[in-house]
Amino acid sequence: MSRTVWRGSALVAVSAAGFGLMPVFARYAYSAGLTVSTLLFLRFAVAATLLFGYLAVRRRLPRRVTARQFGALLLLGAVLYALQSLFYFSAVEHISPALAVLLLYLYPAFVLLLSSALGRYRPPLAGVVAILLSLAGMALVLGRPSAAVNLVGVLYAVGAAGVYAVYIVVGDRTSAGLPPLTTSAFVASFAGTSFLVVGTGTGELRFGFPAHAWLPVLGVAVVSTVVAIGAFFAGMAVIGPTRASIMSMVEPVVSIGAAWVLLGEAMTPWQALGGAVVLAGAVWGVTGAVGGGTLAEPSEPATPADDPGAAAQGRPARTSA
Repeated sequence: MSRTVWRGSALVAVSAAGFGLMPVFARYAYSAGLTVSTLLFLRFAVAATLLFGYLAVRRRLPRRVTARQFGALLLLGAVLYALQSLFYFSAVEHISPALAVLLLYLYPAFVLLLSSALGRYRPPLAGVVAILLSLAGMALVLGRPSAAVNLVGVLYAVGAAGVYAVYIVVGDRTSAGLPPLTTSAFVASFAGTSFLVVGTGTGELRFGFPAHAWLPVLGVAVVSTVVAIGAFFAGMAVIGPTRASIMSMVEPVVSIGAAWVLLGEAMTPWQALGGAVVLAGAVWGVTGAVGGGTLAEPSEPATPADDPGAAAQGRPARTSA
């Protein structure tokens, strides 16, 4: 493996670690008194400011945004991604970060189902196997119905996976045609605006939290959003989208480990096995989506390393949860 590919892989690993720490940061924020709406508004406000600032410094701000692009970005950010984030961060309020992130990783199976339904074609065999593996893994993770599993949190997490699948499919079909970092900046700003409006209207937007609560807030906004998104696109520009997508599945492993070490929330052996099965289904779904072939090591980056957005031009932005 060349040094360039190692660098790209390391960037994707940093991205996965950043995304994986997000639910743990959220738990610390909640314990400091932040509401879900407050945390998400601050997350997107800080992230949008930093992303637009980076684009301005690098002189990559779009010179114009068409009405079609604006409408697509508004739908993706203000509606779909805001709703997905609300579901996921609400799930973390009710269930462990480890369980929430594993259930979120049902989204590749949902993408396959939704794409097949909209395209009116049968999913490939690899896709069917991926769906069955994901469902079997979910059954193992949840185990027998009992008071130990918070049903509200589970429904929020599964709902987050479903909305994320819709976000991906809709984003692919209504692409704004902008580089991913630019798209991410607009999506973050529109999502933040949604939480500002809804949070103000419901009274859930409250800023009377202690100063130390800014640490997990900045963790969510900077480490788990700006750094994670930037590292993913930079790494993907080097190693390609398929390998980057598979490597980013380190994310739930980081979440599980961080929840265990920092929050003292360990999983049972059956839940760990179920999580491994869910991830196996996700990997199978990703590789099956591109024909299930082996991933050849690229001899050189497909795009310049300083322009990560070009690798996924026209695709929905990677924003995780």
